[in-house]
Amino acid sequence: MNEQQAETLKLIQNEEKNGNIVFASDGGIMSVSIAEFIKQPAEGILYDLNRDPVTTITMADSNSVMGQRWGNDYAVAGVIKALKAEIDRISAIMEQKEKK
Repeated sequence: MNEQQAETLKLIQNEEKNGNIVFASDGGIMSVSIAEFIKQPAEGILYDLNRDPVTTITMADSNSVMGQRWGNDYAVAGVIKALKAEIDRISAIMEQKEKK
């Protein structure tokens, strides 16, 4: 890991402690609350994380997405965990309603 990657990792881990994810976008490195991030439509999530079908196909032969693919891959893991937690929360609410 080079110095720039180490600094980016430090930023990612610090933001993660605050409930945020860090990802690379057209505007550079972005940090946002994961709770707010997952409120957007799936298409927006995938686009922001460079995982929408068009970007994925376009970048198939590239070694890098704005030089930060690994950072976005890390963000994907956080988003999936948050979405799963939200699904579990909603499922628990629905189960409680069904019991009544």
